[in-house]
Amino acid sequence: MAASPPRTRAEIEALLDVWLETEFTFHQCGPVARALCRLTRDEQDFVLDWIRRIASTHITLAYRFAQRAPTLLKRMDRRVIEAWAVHLCDVYDSAGMYAAVAVADQAEGFLPRRQAAAEGALFEDIVGVLGNFAHGLAGRRLKLEQGDAIWTDTEKLYLPAITAVLEQRADNFKLAKASVALLWAQTRFGSFRADIAAACAAFPEPERALTVFHTLETLRLKACIRRELPGLARDMDRLDAQLGLALPPEWTAFSATLAAPECSVETSLGLLPAAYALPDYAPPAYQGELRPGAVAACTAARQAKEKIQLRVKLAQLEEELARHRPASTDASPREPARFETKVNEHDGQLDFELTLDDAPVAPPDDVKQLLTSVYLDFGAIPPEYLVAAGDGEYDPSQYEERAADPDAVWQGTYHEEGALFYSEWDYQRQHYRKNWCVMREKEVKPVHDGFYQATLAKHGGLLRHLRKSFEAMRDEDRLFKRQVQGDEVDIDALVEALADAHDGREMSDRLFQRMHRAERNIAVAFMVDMSGSTKGWINEAEREALILLCEALETLGDRYAIYGFSGQTRKRCELYRIKTFDEPYSEEVKARISGIEPKDYTRMGFAIRHLTKLLNGVQARTKVLITLSDGRPDDYFDGYRGPYGIEDTRMALIEARRSGIHPFCITIDKEARDYLPHMYGAARYIILDEVGLLPVKVADIYRRLTR
Repeated sequence: MAASPPRTRAEIEALLDVWLETEFTFHQCGPVARALCRLTRDEQDFVLDWIRRIASTHITLAYRFAQRAPTLLKRMDRRVIEAWAVHLCDVYDSAGMYAAVAVADQAEGFLPRRQAAAEGALFEDIVGVLGNFAHGLAGRRLKLEQGDAIWTDTEKLYLPAITAVLEQRADNFKLAKASVALLWAQTRFGSFRADIAAACAAFPEPERALTVFHTLETLRLKACIRRELPGLARDMDRLDAQLGLALPPEWTAFSATLAAPECSVETSLGLLPAAYALPDYAPPAYQGELRPGAVAACTAARQAKEKIQLRVKLAQLEEELARHRPASTDASPREPARFETKVNEHDGQLDFELTLDDAPVAPPDDVKQLLTSVYLDFGAIPPEYLVAAGDGEYDPSQYEERAADPDAVWQGTYHEEGALFYSEWDYQRQHYRKNWCVMREKEVKPVHDGFYQATLAKHGGLLRHLRKSFEAMRDEDRLFKRQVQGDEVDIDALVEALADAHDGREMSDRLFQRMHRAERNIAVAFMVDMSGSTKGWINEAEREALILLCEALETLGDRYAIYGFSGQTRKRCELYRIKTFDEPYSEEVKARISGIEPKDYTRMGFAIRHLTKLLNGVQARTKVLITLSDGRPDDYFDGYRGPYGIEDTRMALIEARRSGIHPFCITIDKEARDYLPHMYGAARYIILDEVGLLPVKVADIYRRLTR
């Protein structure tokens, strides 16, 4: 099939006039159209598609992209241009217009100097694999994030948007993996146990001294990696060879000294004066940077918090042990318990032996994690960390994150403090807006108004029927067909097997069927629309349906949670706790159901993503997310209304299904056939013509979904 001819300048200019709104913005599209008309049709379509996408975020950014794109096409691979365009939009989302314009004007800085960009490893392509790799390494749990360089603050490992130094994509991935390993090694083997900034400040050029120290530490840490991860160390050696890096002869003695297992960060600092006197030595590309200031701030905050956390955990542990000891007749106040610990290392793993009064104590996992983190910071567990907290030190404000008042957001007491962040799918950009939704979890205020008793009286007959139906679900047997062994012959399977034998094919041995009582292992989250449009009879029907459902579910024994959702712009996305998975169905929960009231708008994507996260934290064979709603996704002012909200909700549902969750929607919106099949897919929703049917139908639908 012949390729389409290139677009003319006039055709391109007509498209740009619409997308860039030149009538109002006065952008000069003539020069851009002139440059684009010289490209092939395929190149034109690529650039124009991204101009349209970026224009949905901001027209000026799209214009800056359009000015640079024809030149960049000659120098960059398309994957890299796409990564730069997404980065441009992300910077606008997070830092505003001026920062994004700076990124647009410095496109070449997005690439390393070497022109192997066509095979670069993009952060968003490798973050999943390398994030799991970092999580599996021994020591503190580390998070992988995109940054402006390769560095760590001891809690997060930062990689650039693209690693494009070598000619093959697989090698660039190995380069990024080597960076992650080296950053991990800095936290695991004590690179920050000394005051690096103070040591380097004693030299005439502190920044150069820091670089030299970093190179010495890299030699030491590579020796550590060689002992712990020999395969990765061999990959790092091969990367050095590909990059043409050879250790200068005068550095050989340093390398030999730092290879000894007993070496520490103090060894590197001791060698620093001699190394500083040598000519500069180009470090490996995976080495990155050291940022002692950021490390010091992060470490100080963590140490203060972990000290009291560990002491409180030890106090709780000592209290639990005391329950199993004979009661003491001594009425004098006891001194805080003092634990002792011994640290063992086996194959790189840290193991802690905890004792109290010379008796061994098995530390729970959370105590092990705290001990590990403290040990990584100090190289030992300071004795004061092993003293159980006294009564006055149990104040959670000393060691827990202080929750801000969610209702104070509009009064200016805080903005995003204490919130959770969720990405949102921008269908025009065809990428996520990262950390876009600011979500706060709130609790529905309980209302003791007799609504629960009134609902039971109103629907008494229906409730008895539901309980009976759910009891049958709990005790029912399941018929398993096509089994190797069973109680009786499976006629359908036998007929098929005989037909196979008649045709000369091998006859199956799965010819039986049997009844089996399957134990239910189900977790269900109910997501209740609390938008302003549910005011009145709809809100009452939702609350009645939830009460009847809870009464029936208590008979069945399934784990379930109930959350309401509402929002007003991406900055105020609110999820309302009505019942958590671990919470019993109590008088408090019944009063919270009574307290459900209409709020703001129907922003749905963040709520689906949060409940997906909660469901994935529950151990269950079957996980279901049921939404009760009265209308399409909608929000005020920020563009969520219409296709944007529908596409974001659809993507959130796709994410849920990919993680093994089964979403279903129950709605009373008579126009839902216009959008629900696109969002949920066939057979994953039901439209009720009458709101009064909601209490009757919800429990019946639940039975069908979880059989």
